[in-house]
Amino acid sequence: MLGGSFNPIHYGHLLLADDVLEQLGLDRVLFVPAAAPPHKPAAQLAPATARFAMVRLAIAGHPRFEVSDLELRRTGPSYTVDTLQALTAGGDALFLVIGSETFLDLLSWREPRRVAGLARLVVIPRTGSAFDPESAAAQKVLREIGVEGGFARAEAGRPLPPAGVVIVHAASLPLSASELRRRVRDGRSLAFRMPPAAIDYVRAHGLYRAEPA
Repeated sequence: MLGGSFNPIHYGHLLLADDVLEQLGLDRVLFVPAAAPPHKPAAQLAPATARFAMVRLAIAGHPRFEVSDLELRRTGPSYTVDTLQALTAGGDALFLVIGSETFLDLLSWREPRRVAGLARLVVIPRTGSAFDPESAAAQKVLREIGVEGGFARAEAGRPLPPAGVVIVHAASLPLSASELRRRVRDGRSLAFRMPPAAIDYVRAHGLYRAEPA
């Protein structure tokens, strides 16, 4: 599961997802756009239905990418623990893909210990970041969420260690959704930053033209 606001989705998200899928040998990557992410101001977000539509357009044609509207069908804030609980009903082994900065902030989430119990955490260090799994901050999160096995590094072609938070050094691009929104407001190009179908959707629906409230 790769959750997020996807406001908007871009090639950085897609490249990361494809690399994680390959390195971990996953059956699929499920993109889950958040309807009402609790840590982000609603005024900065495009409508949830629009963000879902852009993800669906962006992943079309990839045989192992899927998108879920699970959080759009649920009222209230989009808590990951509730989404994972619903997904476990399908019987699949779940991996939750998050960035290293998000991992260090995990204790601010709703029921972080339960989140770690419902899905195996996959942490993606941001390119250029100083994420240190041996740091006091990272080790504190590990203790608080109750994960045994410490941190395990994924290596393509090798079986995953049976326990622990998985660290994947996935390919990344220097793209950010906030920069793409600024480019729209400034009338600048989105080419080679987002899939063409998603760009067309942004233009056709007039998304991100106004400054956030």
